[in-house]
Amino acid sequence: MPADNVDEIRPVLPDQCQHCGHPLPTQIEQVRTSGEPRRHQVTELPPIQARTIEYQCHRVVCPECGESTRAGVPEEASGHFGPQLTALIAYLTVVCRMPRRVVEALLGQVLGIEISLGSTQKCWEEASQAVAAPCQELEKQLKHEPVLNVDETGWRTNGDKRFLWAFVAARYVVYTVAATRSSQVLRDLLGKVFQGILCSDRFSAYLTYHSGKAQFCWAHLKRNLLGIVEFTKSSAVERFCRDALAQHARLFRLWHKFRGGQIDRTQLLLRSIPIQERIFELAERHLDSPHREVRNLARALFEHNERLFTFLEHEGVEPTNNSVERALRTGVQWRKICFGNRSAQGELATSRLLTVAETCDLQGLNILAYLSAAILCHRRRQPVASLLNR
Repeated sequence: MPADNVDEIRPVLPDQCQHCGHPLPTQIEQVRTSGEPRRHQVTELPPIQARTIEYQCHRVVCPECGESTRAGVPEEASGHFGPQLTALIAYLTVVCRMPRRVVEALLGQVLGIEISLGSTQKCWEEASQAVAAPCQELEKQLKHEPVLNVDETGWRTNGDKRFLWAFVAARYVVYTVAATRSSQVLRDLLGKVFQGILCSDRFSAYLTYHSGKAQFCWAHLKRNLLGIVEFTKSSAVERFCRDALAQHARLFRLWHKFRGGQIDRTQLLLRSIPIQERIFELAERHLDSPHREVRNLARALFEHNERLFTFLEHEGVEPTNNSVERALRTGVQWRKICFGNRSAQGELATSRLLTVAETCDLQGLNILAYLSAAILCHRRRQPVASLLNR
């Protein structure tokens, strides 16, 4: 770090001359140095101690009427924990995926804050209420996005089956916990008809809902092909899979050249035409395959051929659904540690705080700072900063 940014400088002097052994002065003011010192920096934490602020609400006597009026507690000081501590509890739970009891222990042992399990839950719920407005704003914007990546995974609420859905746009992520995995969730959030490009796997809910431009995930197709190869004993089936995987590899080599700036989009389209034709021909030849898995994959490649190559023509469309898979990974890790939710309010808090955490991460914002500011605004009944178009 530059010397101006260093908090403390400690001069280090030798005890004695390494040439003659003569003792040397021990104070920097007493010595004559030569050249620049060798700089060695150590980053250390200061002693960590929570600050307790007492608000003394005085009763003031009016000089006019003689009656007294007591001051109220400032809005930002409502409750027993400040905005930054409340935000930290939400941060540890959502971003660090720490169970409530671990958060309770950490605050006690590291910060010296005695806090009950119920209080950590109340802080978590307040953080959820604070970010309600920006999360609703992001949800309303979903239907207007030109490109969306969507996926879902299993969830639990009090042992009952639920599904955690994730919607990834260019600049934000929206989560929701739903009781169903059906296309009704898509209709609720995206409207009856989505005008943009929907990127997903080949799950029936997406096929039922969306009839417009779409991009199916090539990573899922590759996984299916590799799975068939691993368990098949048929040379014909293996040949189909190997041929399909070879075309997949050619397509992605071309895509990486485009991403690396070696070719432009026009060249990408022209050079991909032979690959598209070979994949279509391969699928057509195996539509009546006696092997069920091959037949299903061939039908998918044949019937949804256009939806496999949308990424070649449209900016912002990827050939895989990896962005939303990464977004769901956070939720999956949380589910494995905390086992889901206990109530509908918990589901709502989960979806909101995950939305804020992943959106701030995508936009390069400090998640803890945003949560602190949001809680402070919430207590003061002021609008919380939007996460849209930042």
